[in-house]
Amino acid sequence: MDNHTSKRTSLSLKELGKLGYTSNVAKSLAVNIISKHCKFTPKEELTNILEHILREPETWKTNPVWGKLATCFSPDVEETPFVAYELAKSVPGYMVYGNAFVEDVARAQMDIAMRLPVTVGGALMPDAHGGFGLPIGGVLATENAVIPYAVGMDIGCRMSLSIFDENGKYLQRYAYQLEKALREYTHFGMDGSVSYKAEHEVIDRAEFGYTPLLRSLRGKAVRQLGSSGGGNHFVEFGQIELFEGNGYGLPAGNYTALLSHSGSRGVGAAIAKYFTGAAMDTCRLPKEAKNLAWLDLASGAGQEYWMSMNLAGDYARACHDCIHGIMAKSLGLNVLTRVENHHNFAWQDRLEDGREVVIHRKGATPAHAGEAGIIPGSMTAAGYLVRGKGNPGALFSASHGAGRAMSRQQARNSVTVSELKKRLHHAGVTLIGGSTEESPAAYKDIEMVMRAQQTLVDIEGCFQPAIVRMNRE
Repeated sequence: MDNHTSKRTSLSLKELGKLGYTSNVAKSLAVNIISKHCKFTPKEELTNILEHILREPETWKTNPVWGKLATCFSPDVEETPFVAYELAKSVPGYMVYGNAFVEDVARAQMDIAMRLPVTVGGALMPDAHGGFGLPIGGVLATENAVIPYAVGMDIGCRMSLSIFDENGKYLQRYAYQLEKALREYTHFGMDGSVSYKAEHEVIDRAEFGYTPLLRSLRGKAVRQLGSSGGGNHFVEFGQIELFEGNGYGLPAGNYTALLSHSGSRGVGAAIAKYFTGAAMDTCRLPKEAKNLAWLDLASGAGQEYWMSMNLAGDYARACHDCIHGIMAKSLGLNVLTRVENHHNFAWQDRLEDGREVVIHRKGATPAHAGEAGIIPGSMTAAGYLVRGKGNPGALFSASHGAGRAMSRQQARNSVTVSELKKRLHHAGVTLIGGSTEESPAAYKDIEMVMRAQQTLVDIEGCFQPAIVRMNRE
């Protein structure tokens, strides 16, 4: 084996600066391209390419790997001017999974998204319900465009599952200690911060210094690290039954597990708000589609959003890392495996016909062939450990949960506290915090939702909540 193929190649921001890469956007783009396409390219060769792009960007603009970087230096490239767009007259066809129980409002919102001039394809997952812009459970593929509101406010919101080296009996034996750990080491709501000193390398990422917005958000990122949001976000202990032939090499049987659901906190919300405004400043759409304004990925704003979105996604992961780390440490639990997926994000991907697209999943789980994911139910209902089948009709996606059957306001008005307590007692679930807004009655039947996506995922395990911590609304 050649020496250069056994060691990853990287260039620091300082080294890029010495080459003449002074723009933070260009630096970020160069780092992303190197990590994705040039991991083992000899450093000297890589340096020569980068210098040549800087000198003669026009000759690289059509290059499939380096083209976007070259546009940063092309003298005839300008920021996208303010443009008014019209929607297509008709709605292109798209797949709807669980058609019988997908809300009409979700379908109507998806119809609008499909009529955007940048749209290439779309799909609705069986947990779909109304949102802002793209519906929750909506998947949208676009050409060279990213839509901040199709990613959503909670960028990188994700599920994270730790499976421990203890069987299900541990939950009953140590219920007091598990409940105490949840009360002591988790924090929910707007203000931050956790009771222990949360630390993670993401806080020191260079990107926090790249733009005025990200610099202003670093303090909030430090304060809220390891905490969780409100609404349907949770941290819960439960029992997972792993099935035979699971993809983790673990024996079939029951295990104690920790499942968490939360996102990028105030960091992601601020990024989403800022860049949605930036998109609306350059992309005017009819009133019904205004929240779907997009940024051209070749533009400076598009690259800044992409960089910021990825940082927010990594920050969301870091929050879960802190939660799972402190829980395992405080209880002396050994982690056998960890599974996670995010469901409010945009990915660069390739369709079956070879077209390169940006796939937005707003409340949808990535489900490429062999890709692991977690689809939760409610605070009393089962959740499922799944593996994607790579269905192209679904744009390689699945649902992100059971999906709401009632709005939060409807749940407040129709579900009583006593009814919620009865449901919890019947299921043998202990709830810390929470509210009637998140009652199991407010959600669709997870079993019905799973049946509607048998062509999208295989099930490898079943998780049953036992002790649930949520925000008290």
